[in-house]
Amino acid sequence: MRDPYSLLGVKRDAGADEIKAAWRSKAKSLHPDHNQDDPLAAKRFSEVGQAYDLLKDPERRRRFDQSFDTQQTIMQQREAARQAEERAKAARARAEAVMEELARANAQRAQAQAQQQAQQQAQQQAGAASEPAEDMVERIFGSGAQRAAAGGGGSYRAQQQSSARKGQNSANQQAGQQSSGPKPNTQQQSQASSGAKAADPSQDQANKVEPEEKPEAPKPATPLPLQALELISTLVRRIRGEVPPPEKAPDLTVTASVSLEDLLELKPSQVTLSDEREVWFALEPGMSDGHVLRLKGQGLRLPNMQRGDLVITLQVRKDNRFRLEEFDLHTVLPIKLEDAVLGGEAEVETPGGIVPVSIPAWTGSDQTARLEGLGLQKEDGSRGDLVVEFRVLLWEKPDDKVIDLMRHMRYGLFV
Repeated sequence: MRDPYSLLGVKRDAGADEIKAAWRSKAKSLHPDHNQDDPLAAKRFSEVGQAYDLLKDPERRRRFDQSFDTQQTIMQQREAARQAEERAKAARARAEAVMEELARANAQRAQAQAQQQAQQQAQQQAGAASEPAEDMVERIFGSGAQRAAAGGGGSYRAQQQSSARKGQNSANQQAGQQSSGPKPNTQQQSQASSGAKAADPSQDQANKVEPEEKPEAPKPATPLPLQALELISTLVRRIRGEVPPPEKAPDLTVTASVSLEDLLELKPSQVTLSDEREVWFALEPGMSDGHVLRLKGQGLRLPNMQRGDLVITLQVRKDNRFRLEEFDLHTVLPIKLEDAVLGGEAEVETPGGIVPVSIPAWTGSDQTARLEGLGLQKEDGSRGDLVVEFRVLLWEKPDDKVIDLMRHMRYGLFV
């Protein structure tokens, strides 16, 4: 059946009179006698009648409004979940694009570093090829020759001194041939010899070859920048935050009708749901008419959603003997006129049986008597009371004496 409000053309908060007037107008305009050419007139007229039958009954209208609101809530939650899934999917796509771009940039950087290292190695090889042979030998074996000389063998230093003396003697011979002066004396020769010897250490130091510094090792590839890592972690957190957890289905609210005896004795009760499930629940101390009970995970079961709760509202069935007000029971006790005036004893029915009750003298219909501990059990373990409401009743047949007495009280005369 379609929405009865839309069929009658009224709002959801329309009153009973407005709904009745809309139904009359629709029924008059859609009556098959006035639309004989329309084959669907009878169907539309029937739908309007069904809509009015539903909305004029307060209980059926309440149940329809409740189910309609539940359906609207479910549709809204499904739409919200669908939109959240689309946002999460778009965020994942953006994150994958960013990751691909970072991977491509990292590969390009690694390729550039490899090319740079290859160029440095080629330059080092080219420099080594243009290096003189003596420098290469000294660069390679210089440190070993120094270690051999420092070790005490003396061969390397003796060769240097021998070559130095030969060079000094050849220089003296050339100087003697070119000069026509007297030859130097023995003292000058000894001084020259000592000077040549003194020059040996300087020449020895000059002939030493300092080892060339080793080329620096190529630096390892730089890792991903810190900003890129922070960007990736932020995107991951954002993606995780946008993925919605399974949402909870709306609560299913029902009304459970229980008897007063079951509530007094706290017996287990059951309620039948719209999906034909029968759910049992326990009546506990502190429950009364209108009490709301919530059962976790016993509500609606919808795909891709967490199961909702079952919310049960207790409704105590009407009892001809007692009336329930919170945890107290109320009962009406009819009393005779003479008992109301003079007082007396009577019996009253309670949930536990018949008990006597005293009627004070001059008791009116506005007075009550309270029997403690005969009501419903409270949450703290105590019980409510049974409140006896007195009602003064006349005799079944008129009594002449009572009539004369009332006339005397009204007019002050004896008849």
